[in-house]
Amino acid sequence: MQSSLTPFRVAVIGGGPAGLMAAQTLAQGGAQVDVYDAMASVGRKFLLAGRSGMNITHAEAYEDFVTRYGDSAQALRPQLDAFGPQAVRDWVHGLGLETFVGTSGRVFPTDMKVAPLLRAWVHRLRESGVQFHMRHRWTGWQDDVLRFAVEDGERLVRADAVILALGGASWARLGSDGAWLPLLAARGVEVAPLVPANCGFDVDWSEHFSSRHAGEPLMTVALIARDAQGKEMRKQGQFVVTQGGIEGSLIYALSAPLRDQIAAEGSTTIWLDLMPDWSEQRVLDEVLRPRGARSMSSHLQSRLGIKGVKAGLLRECLSKEQFGDEVQLARGIKRLPLRLQRARPIDEAISSAGGVCWSALDGTMLKAAPGVFVAGEMIDWEAPTGGYLLTACFAGGVAAARDVLAWLTPK
Repeated sequence: MQSSLTPFRVAVIGGGPAGLMAAQTLAQGGAQVDVYDAMASVGRKFLLAGRSGMNITHAEAYEDFVTRYGDSAQALRPQLDAFGPQAVRDWVHGLGLETFVGTSGRVFPTDMKVAPLLRAWVHRLRESGVQFHMRHRWTGWQDDVLRFAVEDGERLVRADAVILALGGASWARLGSDGAWLPLLAARGVEVAPLVPANCGFDVDWSEHFSSRHAGEPLMTVALIARDAQGKEMRKQGQFVVTQGGIEGSLIYALSAPLRDQIAAEGSTTIWLDLMPDWSEQRVLDEVLRPRGARSMSSHLQSRLGIKGVKAGLLRECLSKEQFGDEVQLARGIKRLPLRLQRARPIDEAISSAGGVCWSALDGTMLKAAPGVFVAGEMIDWEAPTGGYLLTACFAGGVAAARDVLAWLTPK
C-alpha cells in the first residue's frame, strides 16, 4: 500500500450529492481528492431542490423503501444496504443538524433548509483536504488524461482514478445537461437515451379551460393508469393543472409508466376519480337527487362539492350529451378520461432516467474504461420524489468511492 505521504489522487467530476459524498468517502479513506465542477459553486441543483424544504430521505420500512426503485431495485440494493435511509440521517446529524419525520414519512432537517447543510458539508470536506476546482467543464479524454474546458482555454489533469458524478439531464442551467453521454458512448460504454422522470405531461386543453383553470390545484383526487402489463394502478393525492397539461406529486408518482406508454403508443389515457372517498353508488345517488330549477353545475356544487377546476374538468372531458345524462355524468365523476399527449421536456423534469446501463458496469466501474467509476443519476435508474432520489445518489457516491479505494489498493 502506498505511504500516507503519497496518497492516491482521485478526480471526482461533478459537485452534486453523489460527487460530494464520493469525495467525503475517498478523503476518509486517505485519498487526495480533487472535485471538478462546471458551475461557479457546488450543489446548485441540490440547493434549488431544497428551496421549498430539504427532503433528504424517507422513514418508511426499509424493505418497502427499496421497492421504490422499480426494475433497478435489485441492482441498487447493495448500495442502499451499505448507505441507506438511516445512514443518511446519521450523516446529517454528524454535520450538527437534527432531522424530523413529517406526516408523510418524509425526512427533513429540522429547519427545513438546505443551505446550512451544504455549507457545513463543504466546510467539512475542505477540512479533510478535498480541493475544489470550479468552472471546469469536463470534455472527455486526451489518451487517458482528463480534459477540462476552463475560462482561459483547456486544462489537462492526470489522476489515479476518476469518479464521474455528472447527474442526468434535467435542469441544465444548474449543470446537469447530459453532455457526458456521447463522450462515454464514444468510449464504448453502453448507454441508454436520457428521458424525463418525475415529469409533467401535455394535455390538449381547450383555450376556454386553460384560460380559466391554469395554475389551479386538484386536491384529493385519485389517478388510475395502466402499468406495463396493462394492469390498472390507482394512487390518490394532488396535482396542478398547467397552461398546457398537468404536473405535481400525483403525476410524478406514475410518470415512468405513462412516459413509456406514450413512447410506445404515441399517447396514453389516464382516468381521474374526482370523489375518491365516495363510492360509485353514493355519487350516483347524489347526482340523481331531484334538483328542481337548479342547473346541474349548481346541483353538483350543492350535493357533491364539485366546483371550480373539478367542474371545469367535467365540462372539458365529457361531451355535452354525457354531461347531460345523470348516469354517464356520475360515471365520469368517478372515472373521468384524460388523454396525455407528451411528456414535458427533460429539462423541466425533476430527474431523468437512462444513462449508463447496469450491464456496462463492474460494480461501479466502467467495463470499457478501467479506473473510471460512475455514481448517482448518471446510471440508468429512477425513483419517485420523497427522498428516494437523494438517498440513492448519496449511496451511489459512497459505493463508487469504496470501489475506487478497493481498486487502487494492492491486493
